[in-house]
Amino acid sequence: MRSFSRTFFVLTHLVALPLTWVTVSGPVLSANFPDPAILVTCGGTYAFATNSGNINIQVATSPDDGATWELQSGVDALPNVGSWATANSTWAPDVIDRGDGTFVMYYAAWSTSQSTHCVAAATSISPVGPYSPEPQPIACQTPGGGAIDPAGFQDTNGTRYIVYKVDGSSLGGGGPCGNANGEYSTPIMLQEMEADGITPTGEPIQILNRGQFDGPLIEAPALILHNGTYVLFFSSNCYNTDLYDISYATAPSISGPYTKASSPLLITGNDGLTAPGGATPRLDGGFMVFHATVNTNPLTRYMYTATTTWNGTIVST
Repeated sequence: MRSFSRTFFVLTHLVALPLTWVTVSGPVLSANFPDPAILVTCGGTYAFATNSGNINIQVATSPDDGATWELQSGVDALPNVGSWATANSTWAPDVIDRGDGTFVMYYAAWSTSQSTHCVAAATSISPVGPYSPEPQPIACQTPGGGAIDPAGFQDTNGTRYIVYKVDGSSLGGGGPCGNANGEYSTPIMLQEMEADGITPTGEPIQILNRGQFDGPLIEAPALILHNGTYVLFFSSNCYNTDLYDISYATAPSISGPYTKASSPLLITGNDGLTAPGGATPRLDGGFMVFHATVNTNPLTRYMYTATTTWNGTIVST
């Protein structure tokens, strides 16, 4: 396992507390484990990832707060997807501890009726599952190309939300991952949820969209609150190219406006990585998991970790 450190200077247009020191370690799992999410409980630390083979949602565990990891081979945290969905196309899960003895998993799966991916919820009394899916998805965004990459968030007033991507790049437009012609929108949406974390309330709002340096899309959102500043991590460009990256934006309120950092946090070449992306931070922002490409044919992405501290506007990796 390798560890690296390197210094960058990144300024934002918002007085915030961007990342200051990031030390990358890994790969910490030598298995295809894309789009990882992290869950920390009093009983252990867990990671969840996109489907692989016949496993809908992969699980890994760490006995030492994320320093070392073990893939739970053969364990499927979501053995059954919702009745509206098909198996083995379950992407980018996230898991929250609801605080009442229930864990809520958010995931994206292919809807047979909509012919798009939709985002949905499932619940379990155990962090590793099995999770029982809710009967209906949370959002499909069918006219926009579907909904993927859900992640949960709870604000200081107790209100729960999810963020997700409208998958406009699935509608076509050419290129390695769609939308090369820029015809379709790929916004990040914010959806308020009821206290149960599984029932949407009100209409979703757009909080971020791609810009001139993001290529055909932005995706993989993950939201935290750090010292009063909302920090939205995301990836841009195509996941299957070396341009994929990990970026972030900050805002003074949950609905925005979000201001993107002037350069990505991690790109190809940093710390020996190729196409880093799909980052999920720990709730306190001091640690995150993400994937990077180790083989392009077949596409294989291992999990890496990074420890982070915060101070002003200097970003280091």
